[in-house]
Amino acid sequence: MSMSADLPAPPDVRGRSLDGGAPYVINANENAALCHSLGTEPAHDGTAHPIYYFIATQLGMGVTVAGLCELCGFDVADGPMIIGSAVRFDAPLYVDRPYRVTGSILHIERKRSRKFGVMDVLEYRLALVDGDRDVLVTTNTWVLPRRELS
Repeated sequence: MSMSADLPAPPDVRGRSLDGGAPYVINANENAALCHSLGTEPAHDGTAHPIYYFIATQLGMGVTVAGLCELCGFDVADGPMIIGSAVRFDAPLYVDRPYRVTGSILHIERKRSRKFGVMDVLEYRLALVDGDRDVLVTTNTWVLPRRELS
């Protein structure tokens, strides 16, 4: 992948808020169903399966996936691809506890790729917040193929 001066600039979305509105609650029954689908039993101490780091932040952020793509001038029907997700847990996740989701777009960079042609690499950060402390922080990286620019 290499930068190219001949490409139009990507949308100016750096710093755009992704804060959610209503708190997100990991439902105990949904957690149990998810655990069973993964061949494990739900924890008896009220903790949720760790994959909820992704589910809760994505569903609880202030826009839908389609809305996030739209902010970036990208049609979700064109196939955004997740290429990375890093998470730092500062505390366990619990079922039936309301969490606020906060976040923002960190950056978007337009590049050329041999495989995808022109693409935007989008990076955004989301946090699950309990009271005044982060329970976890995740940074997600997506590729938005820009076939119309290739």
